Amino acid sequence: MRFSVERARLAQRLIAERVIEKDEVSEIIRLAGGVDVSYIGDLAIAAATVVDAKSFELVAKHVVKLKVEFPYIPTLLAFREAGPMVAAVQGLKLKPEVLLVDGNGRLHPLGAGIACQVGLALDMPTVGVAKKLLCGEIGQWRGYEAPVVVGRRVAGAAVKVGSKLLFVSVGHKVTLPTAVKLVRLLTRAGRSLPEPLRLAHLEATTAAKALKHSGTQEKPLS
Repeated sequence: MRFSVERARLAQRLIAERVIEKDEVSEIIRLAGGVDVSYIGDLAIAAATVVDAKSFELVAKHVVKLKVEFPYIPTLLAFREAGPMVAAVQGLKLKPEVLLVDGNGRLHPLGAGIACQVGLALDMPTVGVAKKLLCGEIGQWRGYEAPVVVGRRVAGAAVKVGSKLLFVSVGHKVTLPTAVKLVRLLTRAGRSLPEPLRLAHLEATTAAKALKHSGTQEKPLS
């Protein structure tokens, strides 16, 4: 079946209705996960990591390599990357209590970014963490945080972390204040990205480089 933008938009509206914006995470997080994707041609290399939330020690990781079936279309990134991300997380030997996703959640024109889609697929708490503003306007700053408004709704938060600006939003089964709190809690001093995501990015890019140098990038693995 050919990819249909109209069907994808309809799916996003249905996803948005199913997202839970209440905290279903413990007050004390012990294991936190991150997931990110790199590319080589039409291969997506997705890496999922789990860290000890107190020591930031990497305690589990899993990498998958899957052929991409959908084109890149802004605001429809989930249909390209959610599958590889979910597969990477499902392969983890330890399950995180919360998952940080490289991408947006509610901070999306339809309130259904990739962090929402991944959270629903895995039925677990997820937080969207993006490095660029996809949509909306940044409101008034209060310290290191400002709301991001899409239409009439607060869809996320702009958060100053280290020397960078991150855009944090609800994926599934968390509230926005908790999502922001987790991003801060899971970021090492001097870093500009939460440790689970930083390590997931490192694992994905390292695997992509190794695959490219081996010359076997045309063989999808899982």
